Amino acid sequence: MPAPIGSAISAYAKTAANSGAGMEPRDVKDPGSDFLALVKDAAGSAIEAGKQGEAATMQAIAGNADVSQVVTAVANAEVTLQTAIAIRDKVIAAYQDISRMPL
Repeated sequence: MPAPIGSAISAYAKTAANSGAGMEPRDVKDPGSDFLALVKDAAGSAIEAGKQGEAATMQAIAGNADVSQVVTAVANAEVTLQTAIAIRDKVIAAYQDISRMPL
């Protein structure tokens, strides 16, 4: 099953833009706000992908959508959910590693 590479590319581009790589130094008052915005955007896109999959399924039930559109929308939602779960697992693992560090 092919993954939607466009969403991954846009996420990397957005992260690179937020990191300021190759740009002038900027005044950041709260460094956690960029990470929070990134997490909010990722959660919002995951929710939107799920809604699009549900909408396509409902249109197919009503007979107004092609099966390939439904499969594509549901696969996109599945990949987005798997990505969100993988990120959550990595964040939890990083937290556990930090909590095990000696003081």
